[in-house]
Amino acid sequence: MQKFKSIIFILVLIFLTGCGKDFFTFPSAKDVPIDASERVEKNIEEGRGVTLGGMLGDKGGGGTFDFASSNEMWRASIEILDFVSFTNASYSGGIIITDWFSGNVKNEDSSSRELKITVRFLSNEIRADGIQISVHEKLCSSSVSNDCEIQKIESEISNQLKLAILKKATIYKNQSDKKKSDKVKKKRAKNKKQ
Repeated sequence: MQKFKSIIFILVLIFLTGCGKDFFTFPSAKDVPIDASERVEKNIEEGRGVTLGGMLGDKGGGGTFDFASSNEMWRASIEILDFVSFTNASYSGGIIITDWFSGNVKNEDSSSRELKITVRFLSNEIRADGIQISVHEKLCSSSVSNDCEIQKIESEISNQLKLAILKKATIYKNQSDKKKSDKVKKKRAKNKKQ
């Protein structure tokens, strides 16, 4: 074990001395920008920085987590479906499941109808194929409370919900893009004044 540590130490020492004298010099405080984003831009321009580029087993791009509030599709779905309570809303799982809610008050055949909506996110992009909406129907006989039939239905409700979610997500995306654009314009104007 001691030999292994010695070999590692020697390799590190050879690496550090091979980097040249600039490796151990520190820049003057006046040369380093105060703003972090400006420091990043300066380092990129100068070609500085280290990336491990997937050497640590991050093959699928995992480990990148966005907040749910930054995902326009998620925000739009939550807002469109806010008329009903949720039994499951998992951002990391990419699914929203509503509780059963009344589709009709009563039919003439004295059976009650309830609906449940499931929204699955297949992509973070605002696309029609990035979201899947399923509607389940529960028909119960009013005479016996446990006598219910549940089935997945093809309904215009799913298409209307998908369209409403996509429209709302597009509005959120446009608002977000405008804020980013305004921020960049302010930064450029500030840099031109200096």
